[in-house]
Amino acid sequence: MIYPWQSDDWERLQKLRAHWPHALLLHGEPGIGKFGFAQHLAQGLLCEKPTANGEPCGTCHACHWFSQDNHPDYRVVLPEILARLAASPVDADAHAEKADDGEGKKTRTPSKEIKIEQVRALLDFCALGSHRGGSRVVVLYPAEALNVAASNALLKTLEEPPAGVVFLLVSARIDRLLPTIISRCRQWPMRMPDADEARGWLKAQGIDDAAGLLAEAGGSPLSVLALANDENRALRDFTLSQLAAGPNCDAFACGEKLQKLPVPLVLGWLQRWLYDVLAQRTAGRPRYFLSTSKALARCAQSADSAALARYIKTVTRQRAVENHPLNARLVFEELFIEYRGIYTV
Repeated sequence: MIYPWQSDDWERLQKLRAHWPHALLLHGEPGIGKFGFAQHLAQGLLCEKPTANGEPCGTCHACHWFSQDNHPDYRVVLPEILARLAASPVDADAHAEKADDGEGKKTRTPSKEIKIEQVRALLDFCALGSHRGGSRVVVLYPAEALNVAASNALLKTLEEPPAGVVFLLVSARIDRLLPTIISRCRQWPMRMPDADEARGWLKAQGIDDAAGLLAEAGGSPLSVLALANDENRALRDFTLSQLAAGPNCDAFACGEKLQKLPVPLVLGWLQRWLYDVLAQRTAGRPRYFLSTSKALARCAQSADSAALARYIKTVTRQRAVENHPLNARLVFEELFIEYRGIYTV
């Protein structure tokens, strides 16, 4: 199925069916359902009796195989962490878990990259003929997870695409893709739902505080569902209370309490808070944390402009190495100590 706000994208895409591109790059904000859309599109392309607007019939052999995840002409390529979770990929970082290496010696974090071995296996699939005499479809999600070697291996195939194979690349960070890969795909930006549309859908899902959560999620409805069911909600609230304390933030308590959380998750909270401090200072209204507007106003008033700008750059640089195996507690302690320094006492 596709979400209500994706109907227009679906209808416009059907105009490409007469000359379908060998590679389609679906890109847009996180949490708007791009991966599910790509899966639905793949099923429609493989369906043996599609409807007039390209929707899969849901009853043919191809649709039955697809729904059981064993269609012979379909492949989906995910990073190891998403493949192991076998769940919604909206907020995979928040659910990263340890996986045994198979020998019982130690545990390791599942890879967040799409590796060259996965692309090579994909190329073997592309070299085969179609089992049903139709198209073969490949979905890669998220495309920005392709490491350098995997990107180069995929690029060679996109330059000389095998007949009858359709690649559907899905990305929330198109800026992280190789320009050469982007240039060999038909780009398809997917729209965000407007606020009323998103609130209406969330209300139907039983979400009461849709407006506040939607602001925090940057307007992405599926991210709101992840926030509403986030097992780390209490730690997120603790972090916001410490950030609201400004120069009195307890950096060592933050390091102690947050050390078991993924670094990207905490950096995301911190980065959105800093954006709101800046927004409160310049525009008089936060974007993300609407419920903490009074605390943000106090922080914006006492923050030194130059120190705030320098600290924002520090957090941005930290995001560049957020997935490296760093000591999370030390990272958080240093960041929150520096955070206290942006305030004039």
